[in-house]
Amino acid sequence: MVNASRASRPDVENASVPDIATPLISWFRQEARDLPWRRSGFPAWGTLVSEIMLQQTQVARVIPRLEAWLTRWPTPADLAASPPADAVRAWDRLGYPRRALALHAAATVIATEHGNVVPRDVDALLALPGIGDYTARAVAVFAYGDRHPVVDVNVRRVLKRVLRGQGDPGPAKAKDDLPLMESVLPDDRDDAATTNAAVMELGALVCVARSPACDACPIADRCAWRAAGYPEHDGPRAPKQAKFAGSDRQVRGLIMAELRASDVPVARSEIEPVWPDAEQRDRALASLLRDGLATGDDATGYRLPDA
Repeated sequence: MVNASRASRPDVENASVPDIATPLISWFRQEARDLPWRRSGFPAWGTLVSEIMLQQTQVARVIPRLEAWLTRWPTPADLAASPPADAVRAWDRLGYPRRALALHAAATVIATEHGNVVPRDVDALLALPGIGDYTARAVAVFAYGDRHPVVDVNVRRVLKRVLRGQGDPGPAKAKDDLPLMESVLPDDRDDAATTNAAVMELGALVCVARSPACDACPIADRCAWRAAGYPEHDGPRAPKQAKFAGSDRQVRGLIMAELRASDVPVARSEIEPVWPDAEQRDRALASLLRDGLATGDDATGYRLPDA
């Protein structure tokens, strides 16, 4: 039973906050996608890995990589015992491979300082290498069932539309976004965790950035943006991600593909054909060395990090 009491909630711009938890929980129980990390018994380590993999990466691409990862490294200690190069290779083409190095570093700390158990406390999670506020809260909520507001871009879009009447969520602001999510969470821990997941799911499937499916929305009758006639957003917008094609990110990925495919150092002459622009290619290689995703030099060749 949802406890929708607002007595202890922060006041959201001095306006009453509609109960969106009750219809969202009902909707989520019927419509939620069957995803590995939502299944009973899924380990906290798996939740941590999935949350890091899901950052700026589509769910369909993550699922097979996640399953392969957890089969190979079912615990943090298993990953920590492998060299970082193995983590980078296993990351394959998920993008932003620094996440693989951060996950390896976090696994090492979990194995050595937390008894091979992913911490439950948000502050302890934040102390892990490469773990930010969103990931720490997501693990505490979705792995352990604790009551915290969890906010990603989909959540921000839903909340700003429903509660503020904004068509665009605008730039992320934790001091505003977290209290806004807190204002709709039920007191019950299980219901709060389900509400967090339900708002995310609604933003991913229904209340999408373009062409939201309002006719299929379980809280359309409580949406301030819809009630106002879908006004155009006239405030600041969230920054758009730069195009991938032709970017330094693309060149970095091409160089990383060469390094992943080789068990021996790769000569600069083997890297040169991956991209015609020498200046951009050299800049991308230098950034990989700086980020610790590659080691070596022209004399010895380049390879993935060993330690």
